[in-house]
Amino acid sequence: MDFGVDPLDGLPLPSRVTICEVGPRDGLQNEATAVPVAVKAELIERLVDAGHAVVETTSLVHPKWVPQLADAEELLRGLRPAPGVRYPVLVPNDRGLERALDLGVQDIAVFGSVTETFARRNLNRTVDESLEMFAPVVARAREAGLGVRGYLSMCFGDPWEGAVPIPRLLDVATRMMRLGCTELSLGDTVGVATPGRVVAVLDALVASGMSIDTIAVHFHDTYGQALANSLTAMRRGVSTIDASAGGLGGCPFAGSATGNLATEDLLWQLHGLGVETGVDLSKMVETSIWLAGHLGRPSPSRVVTALTG
Repeated sequence: MDFGVDPLDGLPLPSRVTICEVGPRDGLQNEATAVPVAVKAELIERLVDAGHAVVETTSLVHPKWVPQLADAEELLRGLRPAPGVRYPVLVPNDRGLERALDLGVQDIAVFGSVTETFARRNLNRTVDESLEMFAPVVARAREAGLGVRGYLSMCFGDPWEGAVPIPRLLDVATRMMRLGCTELSLGDTVGVATPGRVVAVLDALVASGMSIDTIAVHFHDTYGQALANSLTAMRRGVSTIDASAGGLGGCPFAGSATGNLATEDLLWQLHGLGVETGVDLSKMVETSIWLAGHLGRPSPSRVVTALTG
């Protein structure tokens, strides 16, 4: 029987991977009820204590759109930043940036979409209008010395528009980076990506002139492909992977989006491959168990379940 040729065979892995921990923002924004600010603050402290160097903290959006993060300013005012740790905050517009600067935020993120349907559902704007809105935000943030992470959602597929053509992704990704973003996170918002598609997308971006060092990946596990997709991305040179404590998250504007890749599941894979992360798996498991207690349900992470069952 002919099994074909593995296009990834023999490709090296990065010696170290940075996990962008998105639990406090992307994880908790999809909860049915708001989590107390004291719990959020302790979650962030626990994640930093576990060894995370990048913890996405919250979002300065209007409470009407994401009521679960309405306490963002209170959370940020009480934050005790640890040396060497980045605490990105999502900002939707210039007003959000103004609030972030007033609060002493050092890293921000803007959240765009490759597809028109999701851009309208998420930002109430077209893709072009969204990029126009981001332009002064990114420029001002960079002038102030802030790092700017650009998120692109629906990079691999959209529940309303179907598969996303790679030329379309290249166009929006290139324009996003030209705004001045320091990093671009490719979002598989509804979890439809497969390893072959990941290879095609990353190869196309690099061929267009984008440095692999500026690319991060953000996979959801709807079809159980998040770990396979992460490994594929690493073998293509990606060394920043988004993950969420306990696999929390989704997207309130895309009903078919299930949880993010669980940080613990990613750690199990990376540590088994000999890839350094600086993150303590045992502390992450303890943190996810603690958080699950506050949320009133068990963690969906397979590793958390296996190590505590």
